[in-house]
Amino acid sequence: MEKNLPQTKFRAGAICATVWQNENTGKDGQPTSYFSVSLERAYKDKKDEWQTTHSFRTADLPKVEVVIRKAFEYLVLQQAA
Repeated sequence: MEKNLPQTKFRAGAICATVWQNENTGKDGQPTSYFSVSLERAYKDKKDEWQTTHSFRTADLPKVEVVIRKAFEYLVLQQAA
């Protein structure tokens, strides 16, 4: 099975929005394609190892807004092409 690689990523500091293109088979058996976006924050744990979470602090929210807007802009422009 082929691994699904990200279409693109948008980063602002520790915040990252990843755009994925997904393939599926519709009810009629025809292949369909759709996009999804995952959002995460990177941080170092007590052992100084990198981890990720899907929870955000209040101070993270402006960066969340930036990467989400960039991901949305990217997807809108993909549909227009």
